[in-house]
Amino acid sequence: MKEIIVSAILLYTCMRTAAGQTAAVHINIDPEVTYQTIDNFGASDAWSAQFVGNWPAEKKNTIADWLFSSDTTAAGQPKGIGLSLWRYNIGAGSTEQGEGSGITDEWRRAAKWQNQSGQLWFLQAAKERRVKQFLAFLNSPPVNLTINGRAFADKGNCNIKPDNYDAFATYIADAMEGISKMAGIRFDVISPVNEPQWDWSDNKQEGCPYDNDQISGLTRSLSKTLAARKLSTKIMVSEAGQLDYLYGGKNKPARGQQITAFFDNSSPDYLGNLSNVSRVISGHSYFTTSPRTASIRTREEVAGHIKSFKGLGFWQSEYCILGDNAGEINGNKRDYGMDAALYLARVIHDDLTVANASAWQYWLAISPYDYKDGLIYIDKNKQDGQYHDSKMLWAMGNYSRFVRPGAKRISADVQGDSSLLVSAYKNTDQSISVVIVNSTHDDRHISLDRKKGQFRRLRSYVTSGEDNLHPLAVNNSIVIPARAVVTVTESIH
Repeated sequence: MKEIIVSAILLYTCMRTAAGQTAAVHINIDPEVTYQTIDNFGASDAWSAQFVGNWPAEKKNTIADWLFSSDTTAAGQPKGIGLSLWRYNIGAGSTEQGEGSGITDEWRRAAKWQNQSGQLWFLQAAKERRVKQFLAFLNSPPVNLTINGRAFADKGNCNIKPDNYDAFATYIADAMEGISKMAGIRFDVISPVNEPQWDWSDNKQEGCPYDNDQISGLTRSLSKTLAARKLSTKIMVSEAGQLDYLYGGKNKPARGQQITAFFDNSSPDYLGNLSNVSRVISGHSYFTTSPRTASIRTREEVAGHIKSFKGLGFWQSEYCILGDNAGEINGNKRDYGMDAALYLARVIHDDLTVANASAWQYWLAISPYDYKDGLIYIDKNKQDGQYHDSKMLWAMGNYSRFVRPGAKRISADVQGDSSLLVSAYKNTDQSISVVIVNSTHDDRHISLDRKKGQFRRLRSYVTSGEDNLHPLAVNNSIVIPARAVVTVTESIH
């Protein structure tokens, strides 16, 4: 009763506002009500790591710290966003083909695994900074196995014949074993197919389309090969190009309804009986994030379909801001500031709280392009250049740095303001992290309470126009700055 009285007094005090001020928002956390378990937050090394990994040591180490470090300065300032998974691009060999590859942009070609020194540097840098999960992915079969001898397709047709599935599986297994030995890591996950719904015939990068039966056939070959090699790596499907292809896709029926195709045991493409196929299906959040009402509906559909298959999970495995997003934000042009960061934070929030994603992974960790596609931006220079962090990097860090593998998403009940996006997590060490996204142009006053007990030793980390995960000691009456992403943590130590 005493705790209820204290909470009521605090809420009443916070809600007494002067004229023109906004009433306080009450957030009640219940650690006993749990949802999905969080596996990781990640990003990919495509494509810039192949060059930046050979840049001067000081520069590439700073970039690696920003991405991977979970350390803090003496003042408590995080050095980086603490990614917990790193996605490694196993190339198809378009780099070795040079201009003959047909891929005009050298930065979007990818080398075969034996020739990836720059990428290896970042893989080892991630390991040295205590990243423990690694995923290998391919955008195309190796060029010596493709139908047209290139790493992109003709007229939207799959670029590998079934007769070469076993050889492709051998290439993948050789690559994972070889890279693992060179870098001293083990790949937890292999993703052999990327965005199979797209035609991949525009020669802008490596890519290969697949129908569901082709994915199933390739996966069976890979499963057999990994088992014969005694590799414990799990195979992940399907990296759908849009989330709605996981449950729908009438415009491409042979490449849609992938949850059912791969995990319904009555499907001819069923993969759930293979012990080394992960009980996770993956999809990309592109082109499904706007307008917000449509975004929510799509993610509710994903969650509902996933729930109907016992033990199946969902990873959002690739996203950056593309397209015009129903006029909300345009993917063209770099954005170092909070417009892109707040939009990104909203997408992460919706994927975690509506679609129940257990992992959230970004596309280009390092970008040389003039799009909203990079956490870190660089000059397009193969030997050296300038580099810049973005607010998207640090906003993602409000999640990745404080919501660690094994965390459970827990109940966060918000009363008083529907404009704030709030989610809460209980880490394996029992510490609580609450992420609050304030996209409005006004500060928000919140009171933070928990259903049982009281919060102690709270600290907030603010990403705003002025700050990057700036640490502040707080109590449970907190000001959330305008246009900011804030993580409030409770330490048990």
